[in-house]
Amino acid sequence: MARFGVQPLGHTPHPAQPSKCGHQNDKLTISLFHHLTTLYLCSMMQENITRLRADIEAYDITSPEQLEQFRIAFTGRKGQLADLFDQLKAVPQEQRRAVGQELNQLKQLAQQKFDERREELDAAQNNAPADPTFDYTLPPVPQALGTRHPLSLVREEMVRIFSRIGFNVAEGPEIEDDWHNFTALNFPENHPARDMQDTFFIAPTAPPAQIENGELATDETANTEGNSPFANLPTHLLRTHTSTVQVRVMESQQPPIRSIMPGRVYRNEAISARAHMMFHQVEGIFIDEGVSFADLKQTVYYFVQEMFGEDIQIRFRPSFFPFTEPSAEIDITCLICKGKGCNICKGSGWVEIGGCGMVDPAVLQQSGIDPERYSGYAWGMGIERITMLKYQIKDLRLFTENDMRFLRQFEGA
Repeated sequence: MARFGVQPLGHTPHPAQPSKCGHQNDKLTISLFHHLTTLYLCSMMQENITRLRADIEAYDITSPEQLEQFRIAFTGRKGQLADLFDQLKAVPQEQRRAVGQELNQLKQLAQQKFDERREELDAAQNNAPADPTFDYTLPPVPQALGTRHPLSLVREEMVRIFSRIGFNVAEGPEIEDDWHNFTALNFPENHPARDMQDTFFIAPTAPPAQIENGELATDETANTEGNSPFANLPTHLLRTHTSTVQVRVMESQQPPIRSIMPGRVYRNEAISARAHMMFHQVEGIFIDEGVSFADLKQTVYYFVQEMFGEDIQIRFRPSFFPFTEPSAEIDITCLICKGKGCNICKGSGWVEIGGCGMVDPAVLQQSGIDPERYSGYAWGMGIERITMLKYQIKDLRLFTENDMRFLRQFEGA
């Protein structure tokens, strides 16, 4: 039975034994795979190096733009050479050194070509033929520096002087309404300043929006009376003084108030050496408990001596302003004749620089400040007048004529 391949009953076959030949075949297969992979990677790297070398040698560089494109494509941080150096990590250790040497040689080739072409382009640019239409014997055109306008210089100096004693700067719109320009400042309805011969009024081409508390109100929020939705609207004008900003400050703040208001103002006047339809003012206001005229005088003394010198004399002449009571004009010693008398001061030895006074209680009350508890002083002066006195300028029109011969005199100011 065994002869015919039939095992007898009860016979247990021997288990299959592992084949030594099979293990050897597996190792041989793995080794062959690694070897083929190494050959493939080396072949691919060699192929890329050869191709890149040909591209570098064939690249035509004839302009700075092409030179920059060459740098980006080959030697830049994101160029093709950088990609090959990243791929070098996948090359087997035994081949990495040889491939790395070839990459370094390729990098040197690219850098050398870049440096050589850059030098050639620089040399070509320096040796470029001269423009036949340009005269190189002409002297160079100097770059002239501009100067500060004298009005700007004096305005900034005035702001610095008053800021040293605690005054801040407040500004407001140049197009104002009747309330802030006249009514709130105690101007009567028949005051000459309300006449068209003195003030630039703005004639609206369409029904204007009403101004409430200094803000532009819409048709829905405008406080109007009468049958027309635009009845009793305030008259708009170009402000005649920066006192309008004083009103806005008093309406929006509670004492203590200590502010100055520099800005441009307009009046309907004939232009001459001593007058203009547009000029600049600096006004100031101080409101607190127990403020007196003595405080006003000391403030004016301080400003004049800081601006013109300690030897300047000051006097106060009684005057009238609708918004102050009592009121005074501020005069200083004529800077031209030093008080001896000349045509500038009309022989008096004094020149006026501004007006001042104690804020009228009616103005305080209309702005929402209790006149029984608070008092204050205000003053105003023209920046043009201060500038003319400081720099001894005799014609007001010079400030707006843009004459370079005049403006260049203030280069060192």
